Amino acid sequence: LQGWFMTLNSLATYGTAFQIKVLSSLLTHKEFLQNIHDVLSEEYFDNQAHKWVIGQILDYYEKYHTTPTMEVLKVEMKKVSNEVLQLSIKEQLREAYQASNEDLEYIEKEFSSFCKNQQLKKALLNSVDLLNSGDFESIRGLIDNALKAGAEKNIGHEYIKDTEARYREEARTVVATPWSRFNDLMQGGLGNGDFGLIFGNPGGGKSWTLVALGGYAVKMGYNVLHYTLELGEDYVGRRYDAFFTGKPVDTLFKSKDKIEEIVKELPGQLIIKEYAPGQATVNTLRAHIQKCTDLDFKPDLIIIDYVDLLSSKKRVQDRKGEIDDIYVSTKGLAKELQLPIWSVSQVNRAGAKDDVIEGDKAAGSYDKIMITDIAISLSRKKEDKVNGTGRFHIMKNRYGMDGMTFSVVADTSTGHFEVTDHHFDDSDSPRPVQRIEGTNLTTLDRDTLAQQFFQLNT
Repeated sequence: LQGWFMTLNSLATYGTAFQIKVLSSLLTHKEFLQNIHDVLSEEYFDNQAHKWVIGQILDYYEKYHTTPTMEVLKVEMKKVSNEVLQLSIKEQLREAYQASNEDLEYIEKEFSSFCKNQQLKKALLNSVDLLNSGDFESIRGLIDNALKAGAEKNIGHEYIKDTEARYREEARTVVATPWSRFNDLMQGGLGNGDFGLIFGNPGGGKSWTLVALGGYAVKMGYNVLHYTLELGEDYVGRRYDAFFTGKPVDTLFKSKDKIEEIVKELPGQLIIKEYAPGQATVNTLRAHIQKCTDLDFKPDLIIIDYVDLLSSKKRVQDRKGEIDDIYVSTKGLAKELQLPIWSVSQVNRAGAKDDVIEGDKAAGSYDKIMITDIAISLSRKKEDKVNGTGRFHIMKNRYGMDGMTFSVVADTSTGHFEVTDHHFDDSDSPRPVQRIEGTNLTTLDRDTLAQQFFQLNT
């Protein structure tokens, strides 16, 4: 039992800053609260405001099996009759919600050990009377229960208990795309742990769509980490300059002053990292992401241009097996870090000639689509490149409808893509109008009503 007592004797000894970060973690990290709620007690805290917050956290968890929201705490705080205590609670909650995540893993581990030690000490003290009466079996039960307290309890999403948690707005954090119609279909955007993929033909603007996604996220205040395995870091940076200024990338040398003026006002941050094709693995990216996090740049969105140019860590006999491993590892990285990842991939020769690129035209491995959460194709034939047009097609969507095609106005000199109308029939020739059996409607009536219904819902 010696190792269980390697903590300080009282929580006050750790200092106020430590206790604030404990409150912050208990208020925002359900898994941490889930693991220690059985050893957590308000009596460990000396501050009356801290005691009140801990009491509210435990009461709410007992009823709803998750952490309380700020809105709930605001309502409960109004019920406190002591105005001085109410003001103190408000101040402590403000500090807790604004506390940084620095050293959070250490603080959670240390506080867990402290709580478990307190439980064990209490069990040992209660064992004195049992020892005098010779009730060794009860002593053993007390000690065993104390040792088990505070253990890992996350067994997954408990369907009946976690109803409140899965309908919270923050249950799925998303980074929106520049295209509102896509956001509606994706329940807001690409979510934490999601892997999104955009297919396209060579020179069709795939890399520019990634700039559009990253640039829009930066304008929304998110931190974006953009990996490029095909283009140079400086040139990708100039593409972002073009996106933010709206000036063609080949004319930017005349607009350096305007670029500096606009970039300074951006609410989010952007880091562009270049790796040689075939030299970096998913583990290389993981290590770089950790390095950025250690240097106080915590990404909200990862962009990889493009995943197929990564190298597999496994020895496989064919290219398909290597690609499958890379894609599975990339999806695993998104889940592990709980971050959204966007990337692009090419279509095969047959797909490059299609007006609308379907799932069977994925180059290398059809399994790419199976692994991703969102798969979109961008079709831009020769005449589209001249006219600045194209078509987005929703190939796969875990969060809503798919199989839909949208017209797009594409400016691949600035990275701006405007999604316009929706297509219900992607064929070049019109279908003959036929009467629908058993009704007074024709196929034209049906398609017109379907289009109106879609417009009303979007």
